[in-house]
Formats: sequence, structure tokens, C-alpha cells
Amino acid sequence: MTDQDLIQITTAALASSAERAGQHLACHPGCHQCCIGVFPISQLDAHRLRLAYEASPKRAVIHARVQDAIARLSPDFPGDPATGLLDPDDPTFEDFANDEPCPVLDPVTGTCDLYEARPIPCRTFGPPMRTEDDGLAVCELCFTTATPEEIAAAEVDPTFLSLEEELNAQYEEKAGKHGPTLIAWALRE
Repeated sequence: MTDQDLIQITTAALASSAERAGQHLACHPGCHQCCIGVFPISQLDAHRLRLAYEASPKRAVIHARVQDAIARLSPDFPGDPATGLLDPDDPTFEDFANDEPCPVLDPVTGTCDLYEARPIPCRTFGPPMRTEDDGLAVCELCFTTATPEEIAAAEVDPTFLSLEEELNAQYEEKAGKHGPTLIAWALRE
């Protein structure tokens, strides 16, 4: 299996969920609440983003936003700001940079400048996803009038998660980079 296989399987799982969600899924271009606040991404996600960034006609404008984000976030980075690796055990991460816009978010259009290469967490935000701690999680803008049964009926099939875990481990071994990072550090030059 490859990263492209992972993207196709994830896309299919989300399309199925969106079909079952109907009008309860409020996601649309320009809706970008999920692009505010940092979250960990895998090294494989970072690699995919980096490839798209290097080929992007918007590279210079994204670069400026990346540099600004790194300058703002470095002093309190919950991990090693030199490498961009997060410390998953750092208790400060939960409250870290919750109001920080993604450096790939176009602030004028509210859309992602690297949408086709977006990380798996970006792809899966919105539809009901099972979490270890919270049961079924959904975007607070979606499913506002849905019953618990309607939410459960639209749950994303999580079988792609084991493939994601396997491919992440393979990529980390090959690249020699281990652990989660943030989008800004993935695109740092």
C-alpha cells in the first residue's frame, strides 16, 4: 500500500459518511473553523504537504505565513522548536495555540492553499469520527440538529486508520524522522 492508496481509501470513507450525513454535514469551501488551532500531523502528512508546497504557485505567500507562525509559536512550542517535533507527553499542548490560523489557510478566501495535499486530520474533521476518549466527535458546526442516531449512522468507517498507522511507521523509518509535528514546521525552509 502507498500514501496514494491511503488518500483514496480515506476519501471513499469520508464520501460514504458525507452521503449518510446529508444536510447535517455543514462543511463547504470558505468554512474554516477547523483551520484555527494547531494539531499534530504525522511525518507522512508533513512529507505530502512539503511536496505540494514546493510545487505551489503560492509558495512565497505560504512561506511568509509559515515564518510568521513559527516566530509566534516557537517560544512556547511543546516540544523541540529546532526540529519541530512535538512532545506528546507535554501537558501544555492541550492549551497551545488554539487561536492560531493554519499557515496554509488563505485568510481572504478561507480555503486551503494546499488542499489536495492536506493531512489526514484535515480530511477527517467534520463527520462523526470515533475517538478513544470522547466517543463520536463531530465539528461543532455540523450535526447541530441531528439526533444521536443520525450522528451514529454517519460515522466514518475507521478501517483506514490502521493503514495510516502502518504507512506512518514505514515513512518514519525510511526518513529517519520520528514523531508528530505541526504544519508550520513541516513547511519550514
